[in-house]
Amino acid sequence: MQRIKSLMTWQGLKSPPESLSDVGAIESLRVPGKEEFRELREQPSDPQAEQELINSIEQVYFSTDSFDIVKYELEKLPPVLNLQELEEYRDKLKQQQAAVSKKVADLILEKQPAYVKELERVTSLQTGLQLAAVICTNGRRHLNIAKEGFTQASLGLLANQRKRQLLIGLLKSLRTIKTLQRTDVRLSEMLEEEDYPGAIQLCLECQKAASTFKHYSCISELNSKLQDTLEQIEEQLDVALSKICKNFDINHYTKVQQAYRLLGKTQTAMDQLHMHFTQAIHNTVFQVVLGYVELCAGNTDTKFQKLQYKDLCTHVTPDSYIPCLADLCKALWEVMLSYYRTMEWHEKHDSEDTTSASEGSNMMGTEETNFDRGYIKKKLEHGLTRIWQDVQLKVKTYLLGTDLSIFKYDDFIFVLDIISRLMQVGEEFCGSKSEVLQESIRKQSVNYFKNYHRTRLDELRMFLENETWELCPVKSNFSILQLHEFKFMEQSRSPSVSPNKQPSSTSSKMITLFEQYCSGGNPFEIQADHKDEETEDVLASNGYESDEQEKSAYQEYDSDSDVPEELKQDYVDEQTGDAPVKSVSRETLKSRKKSDYSLNKVNAPILTNTTLNVIRLVGKYMQMMNILKPIAFDVIHFMSQLFDYYLYAIYTFFGRNDSLESTGLGLSSSRLRTTLNRIQESLIDLEVSADPTATLTAAEERKEKVPSPHLSHLVVLTFGDTLYGLAERVVATESLVFLAEQFEFLQPHLDAVMPAVKKPFLQQFYSQTVSTASELRKPIYWIVAGKAIDYEQMLLLMANVKWDVKEIMSQHNIYVDALLKEFEQFNTRLNEVSKRVRIPLPVSNILWEHCIRLANRTIVEGYANVKKCSNEGRALMQLDFQQFLMKLEKLTDIRPIPDKEFVETYIKAYYLTENDMERWIKEHREYSTKQLTNLVNVCLGSHINKKARQKLLSAIDDIDRPKR
Repeated sequence: MQRIKSLMTWQGLKSPPESLSDVGAIESLRVPGKEEFRELREQPSDPQAEQELINSIEQVYFSTDSFDIVKYELEKLPPVLNLQELEEYRDKLKQQQAAVSKKVADLILEKQPAYVKELERVTSLQTGLQLAAVICTNGRRHLNIAKEGFTQASLGLLANQRKRQLLIGLLKSLRTIKTLQRTDVRLSEMLEEEDYPGAIQLCLECQKAASTFKHYSCISELNSKLQDTLEQIEEQLDVALSKICKNFDINHYTKVQQAYRLLGKTQTAMDQLHMHFTQAIHNTVFQVVLGYVELCAGNTDTKFQKLQYKDLCTHVTPDSYIPCLADLCKALWEVMLSYYRTMEWHEKHDSEDTTSASEGSNMMGTEETNFDRGYIKKKLEHGLTRIWQDVQLKVKTYLLGTDLSIFKYDDFIFVLDIISRLMQVGEEFCGSKSEVLQESIRKQSVNYFKNYHRTRLDELRMFLENETWELCPVKSNFSILQLHEFKFMEQSRSPSVSPNKQPSSTSSKMITLFEQYCSGGNPFEIQADHKDEETEDVLASNGYESDEQEKSAYQEYDSDSDVPEELKQDYVDEQTGDAPVKSVSRETLKSRKKSDYSLNKVNAPILTNTTLNVIRLVGKYMQMMNILKPIAFDVIHFMSQLFDYYLYAIYTFFGRNDSLESTGLGLSSSRLRTTLNRIQESLIDLEVSADPTATLTAAEERKEKVPSPHLSHLVVLTFGDTLYGLAERVVATESLVFLAEQFEFLQPHLDAVMPAVKKPFLQQFYSQTVSTASELRKPIYWIVAGKAIDYEQMLLLMANVKWDVKEIMSQHNIYVDALLKEFEQFNTRLNEVSKRVRIPLPVSNILWEHCIRLANRTIVEGYANVKKCSNEGRALMQLDFQQFLMKLEKLTDIRPIPDKEFVETYIKAYYLTENDMERWIKEHREYSTKQLTNLVNVCLGSHINKKARQKLLSAIDDIDRPKR
């Protein structure tokens, strides 16, 4: 290239920069002509020699543009110049120049067509653009310089461009590194904002970016710092996960789950969650109990904090026991509610994830997600039982820390209510029957209830022995549901419908406690007004609900008076007792006025204070049974003992009379006698004092028995004016009947909670005990009927009558008038008693039935005492009895007259023949041996022989022998 440049210099050409700076030299530019080229071509040429000449050129001539040839040649001159050597050297340089020039000329000639074309273009432009011609000319003249300059500039540009790109990349890397250096600040802010998914996403992106720039020394340290930050995020994430256990927040939990999903640790998160729930249960109960223990201790001693939970529970005072239990259950409810809402969250998001996965195409990712989802679902389902077991154990430990027998009944019921609600929560939580809690509370409840029931039985005995059997005035619309003890039944359902008869839609619409309190509230909140005794309004001030009723009750009803509507509704059916009959005509009222002694009283239930106390006790027992169904059988058994003891007391006070059974009237049914014997054997302690030699078993049995009650000395049953305590007897007996009706009313509710295997006991109790209550009316009122009429006086009067008259009499005997007068007095006394206490129609009917039956049997007995009797005397008997019936029917409306056939059949038997009498004796075994013997001896003795009479007497003796 240097040679080419030298050649161009030799030709007089300049480099383009020089030509551009010397525009005035354009005219002196000379282009080699054809002749010069021809001379160069015509010179003898030896390509090899020329190549050798070119090769002999010193290498320094091929150096850069800054090389100075002239200076170089001058410096080579020796100190002593030799002309000949200089000329030879000059010739050599000329030969080399010529070879180079020829080589250049050859090269130019090879490009002659293009050169000519370009020359023509330059020439054509020379006239219009002298500057272009100068540039073109200088270009030709300084070709080597131009080429050298062009190559260097291009490479410089490329180098600069490459350097620029590297610097841009470096700047970007520096900016990224700067951002990474500032990441820890942003991560701290995001953690404070609880944006865990964002923090983890940012940290992972920073780690990925740091791995790209790991060749920087500063990045290696940053990468280690990011790893520590990620571990710190996981620790804070675990703390955030633990907060879910006590106060579930859907947004907070969503962030936590998204964060664990980014970390790929969803299964680990679920394991940690269950560990936190277990820890939360322990910490929660410990802190609640510790707070109450320290509060009650009244000092800041920290010794309680070092105690185990089991030991800590023993330091809870009785006063703070119930509030502490309530707060304990409330705190545990919050934990279980959080777990419940956690499961709800996963169920909801699993369905959403399933829908989104079905729309995607990443099968491998979907399978992994399904595996995680299945693991989480099984873990959550298993955790339900585990958490509930932990809750039960903690509450059981708390319950065992204090003896529940020290609490009053209401407090104990409240404890049971809390535990029952907790067991309901557990059943809704995981379907568990709460075996741990049930067994624990059942043992304590049974023990508590046995002692409580024993105390109540002793109280009941005391009440019965001090009861004066005065009427407790309650309103006519009184219902046991109005009592505070039965309020729980109104809150649940109507007790008249058993659960298995409840409509199915009712149970399907029931919402669970978790659904009810999911958005707020707590099922264990203590209600300040849980005792609403002030709402009871069952007592009437004076036995009447209003002055108008009291005034109308004592009105005298004649044929022209109108009967008030409220009294029309007070009448009862003869078979159903106190059930109101709404449509009663005036004629019916008039006809019933003779025997219905309840006209002057409002039709309110007849009961005493003791009855009311027993009913309240039944309500309390049912509260316990309703709260804790596992002890339902024990409670119902104790309830039955309350009824048994009340029934036995009424019978002992007013119905026990050994002479009753000797009448042969069957006043006490076999079922009633069986019931009374059972009660006496199982419940009544007939021994006055304990036998020191008795066995331990016998002593334990006696502890479960109650001494037989004794009637209060204030109750007088011997005055005839009061019909021998009829008012007290009515109150006592009808209160028992009312109590039985309430038990019948409660039967569906008891049947619903009674275990299936124990239901035969309940059925037996109702069929053999409760249903016999009304049967006590007969033996109790029989005693009144036996004393209300002077039957002995009537027998004396009948004994003075002469029955062997010879003519038919038209006038009845005086004993009939005396008997009717007794009945009139009885009616008057009955009216007087009814002013004190309402006498229900069934009671008045039984009283009249007993009196009439006794009177009729006394008449037969009087006829059986006759020594001599004629046919006219038998007609007189018939006349007396018809007169008695006619007058009696005006006093009572009982139809038919009891034992009317008993008297008439006996009188008619006087007219029977020998053969008919034998058959009649065998068919009518209701008469006594004395009465039958009198028929044979007195009435038939006159017209039968001795042998026939002996035959009839033998028949009578055969009938009487089995009785003996």
